[in-house]
Amino acid sequence: MSSLDTDAWREALLRHRADKDEYFARDPHSPIPADRRESFTGLDYFDPDPSYRVVAELDEYDGKEEITVETTTDGERDYLVWGSFTFEVGGETVALDAYRSAPDEHRLWVPFRDETNGDETYGAGRYLDLEDPDDRAGEAWVLDFNYAYSPFCAYNDRYECPLVPMENWLSVSIRAGEKDVE
Repeated sequence: MSSLDTDAWREALLRHRADKDEYFARDPHSPIPADRRESFTGLDYFDPDPSYRVVAELDEYDGKEEITVETTTDGERDYLVWGSFTFEVGGETVALDAYRSAPDEHRLWVPFRDETNGDETYGAGRYLDLEDPDDRAGEAWVLDFNYAYSPFCAYNDRYECPLVPMENWLSVSIRAGEKDVE
């Protein structure tokens, strides 16, 4: 990424974060409980780091297996295991499965756990949402972990959130995106 591209990327990321903080602080549908919104000053994030912006091919599976994922409220949700991304983080090769709720959906859901969970980030893991074609780089996809977010159940236990399947538990640290709720 050139310095001009890096500047535009950083500006877009910071604008996204500011918009999310505004939504969390003011919107009636915010996951922040109403009695805590007035004191809410924004989410805590890792500093923007372009090295956590990964371009990777999706190895799309021929047969889309349906799996049932448990949720934080002892419920279940069904997903199709759409494919797998393989890439490097900190010099280590890792893989993450990508999921879809329905075959005709354009969004890929990439939940993950990493070595920061429970210490620096939400204990149950974080998510990436990839939109087709917005997050595409030709035939590849852009996994920008600077946009990694905690599910709403991290802020309010009235929300039901899918748990990260064990296949997406990484043994590396992803120090990008949202930090833990304080």
